Amino acid sequence: MWIEENNRLIRSFIFVDFKDAFGFMTKVALLAEKMDHHPNWSNVYNKVTIELTTHDAGHVITDKDRKLAKAIDQLLTI
Repeated sequence: MWIEENNRLIRSFIFVDFKDAFGFMTKVALLAEKMDHHPNWSNVYNKVTIELTTHDAGHVITDKDRKLAKAIDQLLTI
């Protein structure tokens, strides 16, 4: 579940291992590039944390962030 905190949408994802986490990050990277909206994120072993904010709107949450969050969530059902 995405949470709103400090003008960011934030969500952490836990995977079985690093390989699965990195595979997910690869899918997100391709999606973000296609949507021309790139996340701030971190990865430690099997955990990926994503933060979404729109930089050119003054680092606030916009429809671009909500659309990307929804698209990222849909990757988990594929």
